[in-house]
Amino acid sequence: MTIKDTGAIITCKNTAFGYDGQRVIAGLNFSVKAGDYLCIVGANGSGKSTLIKGMLRLINPLQGEIIFCNRFKKDSIGYLSQQTAVKKDFPAGVFEIVLSGAAGGMGLRPFYSAKEKRRALENMDHLGIADLKERSFSELSGGQQRRVLIGRALCASHGLLVLDEPAAGLDPLAAAELYTLLQKINTTMDITIIMVSHDIEAAEKYAAKILHLQNKQCFFGETKEYLISAIGKQFLDIKKEDGDGF
Repeated sequence: MTIKDTGAIITCKNTAFGYDGQRVIAGLNFSVKAGDYLCIVGANGSGKSTLIKGMLRLINPLQGEIIFCNRFKKDSIGYLSQQTAVKKDFPAGVFEIVLSGAAGGMGLRPFYSAKEKRRALENMDHLGIADLKERSFSELSGGQQRRVLIGRALCASHGLLVLDEPAAGLDPLAAAELYTLLQKINTTMDITIIMVSHDIEAAEKYAAKILHLQNKQCFFGETKEYLISAIGKQFLDIKKEDGDGF
């Protein structure tokens, strides 16, 4: 069976990832389909970031394979890291940063095309930051800055966003607004979302599917099934006791 047969955009088959020949995460068998909203959960050190690097093709599998739909080239996945490359006091304008997401597809062209500029403006409109076009990035609130960086990721994306703890460091209100925005992006813009999050409450509320890692795949399936599974109940109890995500 091919990836085309399953309708998947990313498929892992008996996949393992790691570094210098040492496995960090193994036993991966799952598929992400177009339109999915997948949240990856697990304790610190469980392999979440390593899996993300594999999805971004920054590292190769140590075992098995990861298969990508043909339209998803290495530079066509919108990515927002937990430790963003843009510092909070970066001296650049909002539109400039959003538009820079298109740089990966420019090839040898020295200038952005009219289509790329139009798409950047459209993404800003979808994100509710069109009125910030002329503002400096350093002047914005944390929530506004995060929207700008998501706008940049959307300009790089051909239908897939990969987000590593996108609400990290935000206050509860700004985090809630961000999660609502991501749900809108998923449903109204038909963007597939893969998100790593420690916020199990947000995962429970917004994600359609859950992938739970513990240096191996412990669960993959619909969120409602995860919530009644043994691993899901155990993880929720731990998070409630720690006050993490609630």
